[in-house]
Amino acid sequence: MIKAAPEGYDQYRENINRGTIEMVEYSSSTVGNSRKAMVYTPPGYSPDGKYPVLYLLHGIGGDESEWYNHAAPQVILDNLYNDNKIEPMIVVFPNGRAMPNDRAEGDIFDAEKIKAFETFEFDLLHDLIPFIESNYSVETGRENRALAGLSMGGGQSLNIGLHHLDRFAWIGAFSPAPNTKSPEILVPNPGDTTSLLRLLWISCGDQDHLISNSEQMHTYLKENDVPHIWYKEPGGHDWPVWKNDLHLFSQLLFQP
Repeated sequence: MIKAAPEGYDQYRENINRGTIEMVEYSSSTVGNSRKAMVYTPPGYSPDGKYPVLYLLHGIGGDESEWYNHAAPQVILDNLYNDNKIEPMIVVFPNGRAMPNDRAEGDIFDAEKIKAFETFEFDLLHDLIPFIESNYSVETGRENRALAGLSMGGGQSLNIGLHHLDRFAWIGAFSPAPNTKSPEILVPNPGDTTSLLRLLWISCGDQDHLISNSEQMHTYLKENDVPHIWYKEPGGHDWPVWKNDLHLFSQLLFQP
């Protein structure tokens, strides 16, 4: 039984060790220009150590700053580190809209912009991950990479992560949106998926109008005996749900 985050989990605490969150730019051969991402390094981060990486994606109306602006993830993570409930990890917040003008402006449902969320697969694999692994002290290999996101980013995490289990062993989808491919496409060989995954997390608010995407995936995985966590929680398609998900999901990552 999964318990919701305790009261105060997302509140700034005085006198604790803190990580660092910064904006970086990387060159994207996929898009053809430089792109931005935010990067969180944990308390005590040192180039002498090696850290696994969580890539955490935003929704259709967001960008690389959306998590930072709406959820203060560094506060949630700092508190978890202070309570010894989380493995040291780097968290990368990309812009999942991979196109020359990747700002969330104008008609965010424009077909070109929707297509850009699909193009992000190649930007992530060929540009962003190599940048992170060249500029931060990280553990490489699939066991040391996680991919998760909310709404549109939740769909991206399932689409990209389950298609590239050679690159990711930990996958989380928070309220995945209709961009999510069908379970039969994402998990065509349940036995192979089971053998490769370390964690598959799917969560959604019980009042979310997009919950059918999550329920469809959960049903298929259950019928095909693919281990996963299905967490239906109180709430809608909104930040209290996604902040709670980050708090819970991050504690399960990169466990021995």
